[in-house]
Amino acid sequence: MKKQHYLKELNDLTSILKKRDIHSLLVVCDRFLLDSFFFDELKNMTVELHPFTDFKPNPLYEEVEHGIQVLKENHCDFIIALGGGSAIDVAKCIRAFSTMDPSENYLKQKIEGNHLSLLAVPTTAGTGSESTHFAVIYYEGTKYSVDAESVLPDYVYLEPRFLDTLPIYQKKSTMLDALCQGIESYWSIHSTEESKKYAKKAIQLILKNYKEYIAGNKETHPDILKAANFAGKAINISKTTAAHAMSYKITSLYGTSHGHAVSLCLPLVWEYMIQHIDQVQDERGEQYLEQVFQDLDKFFHTKNHEKSIQKMRKIYEEIEIPYTHM
Repeated sequence: MKKQHYLKELNDLTSILKKRDIHSLLVVCDRFLLDSFFFDELKNMTVELHPFTDFKPNPLYEEVEHGIQVLKENHCDFIIALGGGSAIDVAKCIRAFSTMDPSENYLKQKIEGNHLSLLAVPTTAGTGSESTHFAVIYYEGTKYSVDAESVLPDYVYLEPRFLDTLPIYQKKSTMLDALCQGIESYWSIHSTEESKKYAKKAIQLILKNYKEYIAGNKETHPDILKAANFAGKAINISKTTAAHAMSYKITSLYGTSHGHAVSLCLPLVWEYMIQHIDQVQDERGEQYLEQVFQDLDKFFHTKNHEKSIQKMRKIYEEIEIPYTHM
């Protein structure tokens, strides 16, 4: 599996750019981030910056095409994705498609690695997109998954200061997304010992810090960022499960944020799985799945599966996010 490199500080980027003789950066980001402290620090580097901000929360194929045009017109030889999941997904697609034949639909062509490197800088703590080898893009109203090992960003920089000014609803929904990713990854039929290790860390870090994080304690920001990153690493191996698949319809129909929608679905899926454990699809069997649920009970510090689900639902009350028992 492709290895990622984590930057300890932004100065590490300066060394990378100098070593690789990089002169022109494409910075894929939300427009408001052009006024951020991070972009100001990028301006102090001896490279040309070419921002690309023309994309929506659910990125369109045409927007990626436009990004490729900006990349090529400015001879960019390095890409930085600065933002949430959408910005990172757009940057992934720009990098993946940039060396393909523009006369054919990019989605029908094979994805191969290329000379461009990608640094992902997440500004939310939830999507884990900086650590996954897939991206979502919409073409003619249909959602497509761009999936290849080379899609994984080469570099990651986790900057806790971005969480200082994150809107409260976004903090809540992205944190819930990361928690759900960890839980789903842990019970996924595609889980491995490695993915379960990452999922466990994500779940435990979030359960330890979520109250103080939502209350505004900045000291929790590094751990919450790590948790989201671990959740991304987990689903990069195992993928997500039914709760995530169900959530997209809620988002499309009601405009509910992704993380919020997933968290509405997850307890119901959890209940169903417990009540129908004899119908397990995992080749490792019923006994294995029962152990998975027991592990989750330990992570939630509860005595049985039902209390774990109750505790999951109680989180909604504690962080004051709307919840309806469907």
